[in-house]
Amino acid sequence: MIVIAGLVLGALYGGFLARRRKGSGLDIAQYAAGYGILFAILGLFVTIIVERLV
Repeated sequence: MIVIAGLVLGALYGGFLARRRKGSGLDIAQYAAGYGILFAILGLFVTIIVERLV
């Protein structure tokens, strides 16, 4: 669940960031994908750490 939440939050953040910087539609899509992947990977590491500690 943490990975999916990270993906969604990262995509939203990336989209808003690109829109604030006055990017085109493709810029917004690229930022959303990039930040979504980044946050999903971070969520994966958090999930692994939590599972190891429990």
